[in-house]
Amino acid sequence: MSPRVLARIEAVLTGRAVDYTRPGSRSAIAKVAVAGAVEVGVEGLAGDEQGDRRVHGGPDKAIHHYPREHYAIWAEEIGAHPLLAMPGAFGENLSTTGVSEADLCLGDRLRLGTALVEVSQGRQPCWKLSDRFGVADMARRVQDSGRSGWYYRVLEPGTVQAGDMLELLERPHPHWPLPRLAELLYRRTLDRGELAAALELPLVPSWRAVFARRLEQGGTESWASRLAGPL
Repeated sequence: MSPRVLARIEAVLTGRAVDYTRPGSRSAIAKVAVAGAVEVGVEGLAGDEQGDRRVHGGPDKAIHHYPREHYAIWAEEIGAHPLLAMPGAFGENLSTTGVSEADLCLGDRLRLGTALVEVSQGRQPCWKLSDRFGVADMARRVQDSGRSGWYYRVLEPGTVQAGDMLELLERPHPHWPLPRLAELLYRRTLDRGELAAALELPLVPSWRAVFARRLEQGGTESWASRLAGPL
């Protein structure tokens, strides 16, 4: 396919891990915009951290992208909120207008600044979003809305800065836009045909295990600990 510009990068954001809201918890969800070029490596952006490496960060979650246009919808749903005044409210590393979950497919390869990245998975929101917004069910709202953002893995390191373009280069799985995967994860959870088809994709190990287990056991896992967190 011919390269196609999807969006202009409006902000590149990083954050440091600090003590968080619940005893023993840490988080780097409070991202702030960075001026100038930022190094992009296989573990993510230079200067960016994660509070719990068991579930955040790593090569398959190197960079989190969240659409800025979702902010206006959130303001309508939860009311005016100071976090929605600027990018970074959802802990994202990249903020753009013009591209959303429906515009991307699993495995899409994109030029991000001078780096080459690949859409690796959608975000599965956790309780830290609820605590950040002070809205008890915010993580559940993000999950149910489909406005969760997505992650990239880095295939070729480079640099990125505000003003750079996000350009689609390859689309090997055009029939698997991110909302189709979200539908399988959260609503059509035991659709055996969809589960079998999804297992033909280059899924991250955790998603592959989930879909394979559903096929084998015929049940859906609990999301309670991810959404509600430690008491």
